[in-house]
Amino acid sequence: MELDQHAEELASALGIDKEEVKSDLQNLLQYSVPLDEAKQSVRRKHGGGSAGGSDGAPATKRIADIDPDGGNVSVTVRVLTVGTRSIVYQGDEQTIREGELADESGVISYTAWQDFGFEPGDSVVIGNAGVREWDGKPELNIGASSTVGVESETVETPYDDRIGGEADLIDLQAGDRGRTVEVRVLEVDSRTIDGRNGETTILSGVVADESGRLPFTDWAPRPDVEEGASVRLSDVYVREFRGVPQVNLSEFTTLDVLDDPVSVTDSAPRLNVGEAVDAGGMFDVELLGNVLEVRDGSGLIERCPDCSRVVQNGQCRQHGEVDGEDDMRVKAILDDGTGTVTAILDRDLTEEIYGGTMADAMEAAREAMDKEVVADDIADTLVGREYRVRGNLSVDEYGANLEADEFEETDDDPAERAAALLTEVRA
Repeated sequence: MELDQHAEELASALGIDKEEVKSDLQNLLQYSVPLDEAKQSVRRKHGGGSAGGSDGAPATKRIADIDPDGGNVSVTVRVLTVGTRSIVYQGDEQTIREGELADESGVISYTAWQDFGFEPGDSVVIGNAGVREWDGKPELNIGASSTVGVESETVETPYDDRIGGEADLIDLQAGDRGRTVEVRVLEVDSRTIDGRNGETTILSGVVADESGRLPFTDWAPRPDVEEGASVRLSDVYVREFRGVPQVNLSEFTTLDVLDDPVSVTDSAPRLNVGEAVDAGGMFDVELLGNVLEVRDGSGLIERCPDCSRVVQNGQCRQHGEVDGEDDMRVKAILDDGTGTVTAILDRDLTEEIYGGTMADAMEAAREAMDKEVVADDIADTLVGREYRVRGNLSVDEYGANLEADEFEETDDDPAERAAALLTEVRA
């Protein structure tokens, strides 16, 4: 076998660049290190560990026992989902399969670098699969050196309800692959972007079902993706966009127009702040809490005319000195006892709270010779009161922010709500 083939097999099993593996092998071989020993050294260097048991065969493991540092493995599993996607690998376009596998002990994600022919619901034995860490968890890499065979008996798992990948929108998470959803298209727009193959037209918008709403992108625009259409989308993947899950349709996604309209709800799921923040980002969620503080940067502000970032002292972080455009916003810290979130209100909502237009606010600032009087008036209105806020939640290392679409003071009695909750808990 040529060195290129050894490098390709190792790279596929480890999920890393072939040229990097080849370079590592060449460096060892030039010092007369035996090929098998060189390959093991490269495995250890890139987190692949040893090949497995004492006879050199991959260790047979349950999913719960798989570790990224434990070397290649063999598993007997049930296929839950199979998604197909095109990626660029080492400069070439390649089609991969990805999804989830399960046994009685757990679920694991996988990437298959060729089509091994298995489908959701199949029970299979996978030999010599590489293991890598992906998003903090182990993931199987099924490559050219792996084997896939049919298991004669059905692998029993507690996850059989996930076979096929059917899901409600509220249950989708970034990283999901091979999912199937039935949704109604609420909003759709066409735009042109600079894609990997040059200018590309895509569709983007919002889809919904009874559980909630999510943004979507169709990377291979379909005429049936139109406002009001109810469709079944098979083989979609989910990634994070601006802090929330986004449904993605690839060229491999299949679309079926449904005869009956998908039911959607006009309301957003209401969560406590702690639950919402722990979810790591949500599209269209409703929170309830007390405003503790109106943060700096509220009231009258200026934005960069090119990127809309807030301008500080005439300077945009990206474009330098600019002639800022006037705007208004509120950044209010909302607390419900389980956590805090910064609710960000746009100009329209801010004008409602202020009780006047931006022109009125600018006139008040000129009279006082201080822009902060506007933020102070807003704080006097908000702080200490309870509000219901609906919008899109994003969570990052800087905290949790909710871009508000709706913001209104609650009119129910907190004592009555607490009593009702206590009654529900005791029931």
